[in-house]
Amino acid sequence: MPGRESADRKQITQGRWASVLLAPTIILLAVVIVYPVVNAVVMSFQKDAGLDPTTGFFVQGGFAGFDNYTHWLAQQCNGAACPPGTLGAQFWSAMGTTFLFTLVTVVLETVLGFWMAIIMARAFRGRSAIRAAVLVPWAIPTAVTAKLFVFVFAFEGIVNKLFGSQILWTGSEWPAKWAIIISDVWKTTPFMALLILAGLQLIPDEVYEAAKVDGASTWQRFTQITLPLVKPALMVAILFRTLDVLRMYDLPAIMTGGANNTTTLSILVVDQIREGFNSAGAVSTLTFLTVFLVAFIFVRFLGANAVGAATSSGKK
Repeated sequence: MPGRESADRKQITQGRWASVLLAPTIILLAVVIVYPVVNAVVMSFQKDAGLDPTTGFFVQGGFAGFDNYTHWLAQQCNGAACPPGTLGAQFWSAMGTTFLFTLVTVVLETVLGFWMAIIMARAFRGRSAIRAAVLVPWAIPTAVTAKLFVFVFAFEGIVNKLFGSQILWTGSEWPAKWAIIISDVWKTTPFMALLILAGLQLIPDEVYEAAKVDGASTWQRFTQITLPLVKPALMVAILFRTLDVLRMYDLPAIMTGGANNTTTLSILVVDQIREGFNSAGAVSTLTFLTVFLVAFIFVRFLGANAVGAATSSGKK
């Protein structure tokens, strides 16, 4: 049929034009993202250059196999257990610290961000000014926020003066961790509130009015209407913040320098670069795989379920 053949040719032409227009973006992403990842993986299987203990000469590194990975994962240094304090022995500590920061900050930011979003979604005088003011902490650069909270949590700082305490916040493990957590929550809760607010504004007012007519309480409207309908936006917000905290570097690096067991995976990678690029390539690859696995779990299981639930409810 002539009409069908014309439609097929048009579709093929549109597909070719789409490929041509997308090609520069794909090439740019390959150069910026794919090449560094592949190069880091290749480097992770190479030995670092250094002195040969048998000859005393400086030699270039060769193929190392999985030695760099066993150095980090199994804490094996030259076939033996790494001594305490070495970078290999710090990997699991950095992993635990990173996941601790991720869990605590994301939970606090989700709860506070939801509360802020519900308030900002209401109609009241000065709502625009409140929304703009709430976004100020998120707009401040992370390095500036870190330096600000260095003064806030100083021994003679605002926190100790306010509570009449004498805590050296950056001088011991748990006070330093809580200082970093509070700083991160203060800065990035507005980001969570902004994304959740976007989801709340998509819910029609008629749905709440109908629920009120049916006699639904405030808690029932929240659990039966607000949470299910805002879940897709909420999951996106949690995903973004989780991936962001897993890559946290600025706050702990500036506030504590990674001391007192506040070293994250990103800080460990940067510190290891000063020791050797190839072993740093191994730990950076492990960090990349960790972030990728978390993202896959969110998108494949949590995000897919939310979209599927929304689709099935829409069909009904």
